[in-house]
Amino acid sequence: MGDPYGLRRVVRPKGVLPQQAEVLDPSLPLGSDELSIDVEQLNIDAASFRQLSSAGGVAEQIRRIVRERGKMHNPATGSGGMLIGRVGEIGREHPASSELKRGDRIATLVSLTLTPLLLEEIGSMHGERIEVRGKAVLFATGLWAALPSDMPEAMALSILDVCGAPAWVARLAQRGQRVLVIGAGKSGSLACAQARKNGAQVTVADVRSCDFVSAGLADEALVFDATRPLESPRGRYDLVVNCASVPGTEMASILAAREGGEVLFFSMATSFTAAALGAEGVGKDVRLTIGNGYARGHARLALDLVRATPALQRIFAERA
Repeated sequence: MGDPYGLRRVVRPKGVLPQQAEVLDPSLPLGSDELSIDVEQLNIDAASFRQLSSAGGVAEQIRRIVRERGKMHNPATGSGGMLIGRVGEIGREHPASSELKRGDRIATLVSLTLTPLLLEEIGSMHGERIEVRGKAVLFATGLWAALPSDMPEAMALSILDVCGAPAWVARLAQRGQRVLVIGAGKSGSLACAQARKNGAQVTVADVRSCDFVSAGLADEALVFDATRPLESPRGRYDLVVNCASVPGTEMASILAAREGGEVLFFSMATSFTAAALGAEGVGKDVRLTIGNGYARGHARLALDLVRATPALQRIFAERA
């Protein structure tokens, strides 16, 4: 009998899914519906990397977390990231057994917070991208993507790490809407480009955002401290997309939305309790949407968006 969610690898507490678990066991023999990966790189999510950097000794902290938890699940932020590597063994019942072969290079599109992981070595660090040697397990339900051959590997990994953002914006942003994107990082740049593609009027808020207007990714750029909600523009936007990598930006996003508008939180630094109770506290009737990192076709959509947008190519080349 298969185990598509990887329940047998949960050490504690029993009865929860791997993402909720405190500890996973990555050392068990490969299941018939699992896939093993020879890990080459970890891409730590922005919120987690920021927290680890502020605490000092990033490599040692990652080593300790993975050793103690059997996965890269930052207890401070609750987030992880994704990985890249080569296919090792493929269980005969794994859904990709007819598509993949040993040695194929893939990136996982599910969080490291639910991916069983053993680290043998941590090598050089290139910002959020860290060279490692180790083993990981992908469950039958785990999403993956083959690395494209028409762009540098580091760039592809950076895009795939946040490919859910433009897919969700593609669903929500409409022609003529006023859209505010808070945070001009990787996910924010993709969100801006997709909103513009949908025909929205896009404002981006970030200290790095000024070049977005000249590059054609936004119509307007603002600089304000999103952790100070009273600095936020009030009630101006139909859709607010929060891509900030720092905590405490929920209320700035909510206040910026018009009555009856929508806020898409695509940041692992978000406190959804703070967002829900905060909106209630200021009497704001807005739809609060959690940006699920998965949307059907999200990897291809994000890669194609970058292929068609020279400004995005420059941004991801610089930040990869």
